[in-house]
Amino acid sequence: MNENDTEQCDLRLGDLIATPGEAVDDPQVALIGFPCDEGVRRNHGRVGSAKAPAAIREALFKLTPGGKKPKRMLDLLARVRDDGDLDLSDDLEENQEILAEAVAGCLENNVLPIILGGGHETAYGHFLGYVNADKQTHIINWDAHSDVRELKEGKAHSGSPFRQAIEHPSRACLGYTVAGLQEHSVSQKHIEFLEERGCHYFWKRELTEKKVKRIYSKCASPIMATFDIDAVDQAYAPGVSSPTANGLHPDLWLRAAYLAGKNRQVASFDIVEFNPVFDCDGHTARLAALTVWTFLQGLAKRLDGQEKES
Repeated sequence: MNENDTEQCDLRLGDLIATPGEAVDDPQVALIGFPCDEGVRRNHGRVGSAKAPAAIREALFKLTPGGKKPKRMLDLLARVRDDGDLDLSDDLEENQEILAEAVAGCLENNVLPIILGGGHETAYGHFLGYVNADKQTHIINWDAHSDVRELKEGKAHSGSPFRQAIEHPSRACLGYTVAGLQEHSVSQKHIEFLEERGCHYFWKRELTEKKVKRIYSKCASPIMATFDIDAVDQAYAPGVSSPTANGLHPDLWLRAAYLAGKNRQVASFDIVEFNPVFDCDGHTARLAALTVWTFLQGLAKRLDGQEKES
């Protein structure tokens, strides 16, 4: 085996994903960085998530397509483009509109956006992409918190995105499901808000692989999947805006990501609240990157199945 063959056998995602501005035939996926944590600051959280997109990419691009039957993943990666980080300001609402425009462009062209946040204010900009594209969505949020807090002095923040989506006058939010809730992190007032609006919620202790599958199957299409990494136990994800004791085990978290990728109804994905400033030896960066990689594995299986059926 010559040196070139050896290099071809050791490809990494950074070798395979198109860089910003590079042409891609029949793009299926776009990576979009949203380097913003103004919403976390407004919510009195630990800022630093604005640095997350770069850290996630660095860890993601070091991963291989997989040592076990990689062809399916290689076929998908040939149709993934990296759109880079959005050029943002200090104005959160303006930034969310910028993200909405990018997401809408993807949805209108049947490209699945993978958004690298950012605080969980990312999710409202993500949702507005559906509004701008004149599409409806059911939101599934994997999170230790419900994130349906009221605005603070009339301003949105990282704890308010799903209240904003639910109450948006467009009625683009067909429904909201949040899974992974911790009883000590959610108020009765917020549970009442969810119940009054017909939303679905699942406590961390309830979640099993069977329940995760059921959550996806019960939702209307298309699904906006949002993964707040603070749902994972702080032993595995210390670098987050709001660490969680007794959070989800990574196995179940990654299974939820895989099933999201595999599910035909899932039209968009984001991962949020990773905070590199408080990470320990890259633990959380690697888990965030593996979450995206696992979602792509599921998506590759989905697309491969569609092609075999056609």
